[in-house]
Amino acid sequence: MTEQAAADNAFRPLDVVIPTWNGRHLLQGCLRALAAQTVPCSVIVVDNGSTDGTAELVRKASSPVRLIELGENLGFGPAVNRGVAAGAAPFVVLVNNDVQCDPSFLERLVTPFDDSPEIGMVAGLLLRPRREIVDSFGLELDRTLAAFPRFAGEPYEPGRLDEAGLFAPSGGAAAYRREAFEDVGGFDERLFAYMEDVDLGLRLQATGWRCAGARDAIGVHERSATAGRRSRRQVEIAGASRGYMLRKYGVLRLGLRSAAMALAAETAAVGAETLLGRDLAALRGRIAGWHRGAGVTGEVPDGVVDDTIGLIGSLRRRRASL
Repeated sequence: MTEQAAADNAFRPLDVVIPTWNGRHLLQGCLRALAAQTVPCSVIVVDNGSTDGTAELVRKASSPVRLIELGENLGFGPAVNRGVAAGAAPFVVLVNNDVQCDPSFLERLVTPFDDSPEIGMVAGLLLRPRREIVDSFGLELDRTLAAFPRFAGEPYEPGRLDEAGLFAPSGGAAAYRREAFEDVGGFDERLFAYMEDVDLGLRLQATGWRCAGARDAIGVHERSATAGRRSRRQVEIAGASRGYMLRKYGVLRLGLRSAAMALAAETAAVGAETLLGRDLAALRGRIAGWHRGAGVTGEVPDGVVDDTIGLIGSLRRRRASL
């Protein structure tokens, strides 16, 4: 056995799941980057009914890629769940089709799993094009369960990227221990897109799994390239996810401070989106999501909320994402 073969054999196998919808122009670069990784992996592309030739691209890929065709757009979470179910590796990595990973991305992303058996999820580092600005290093939560990409918009300075307040990975660059992912039932398929990684993180934390960061696992993210930056469709879908999460986790019942902050923040967010888009997409989405959350309950575990993020901090973070 060669030295490289021995190293590959010793490395725990990985399943890389890429959900995609009409992202052929992005997927090609993503697959090329994964083919150049320093460790072996099994790549599974789950196509949500694309009409742009995505399936043909995957079939003709130079490196082995498994294709799952859903026939219609079921959303991010359902697509990932089907991709994960199609694999068997002990670790699952999620990569958005608009992310191009450095060659050492996978190797470094799963290294923290060796630190403790309680680590069920790991957050990678996403940079914006030109690699000068941070896009996200995992997620942080305020007391209303609004999630924000950590260090977003800040200059990329590796020494400043700590793990204080790290709650969960962003779904665009995340690794999960398969045991943990399956233990909580994967993504909640009531969420079509957005906040599914937050919901999964809450359920994992509630069952004792912990999150670690891998700041040297780097990918470059073309922000919202698939859905369209702040399209009205994006606003309505994101609003539905927000409304669903507010009801599922009973944010308005978590205490007077949380309820007041949630009402103020949501009023401001909906108002801003209504003025910017000149429609009621944000409000429609929240109403639809609230109705969808009827009868669904979730637990907010201790220690996951960053109480230092007050209303002003939350609004500033929301504004940065507009």
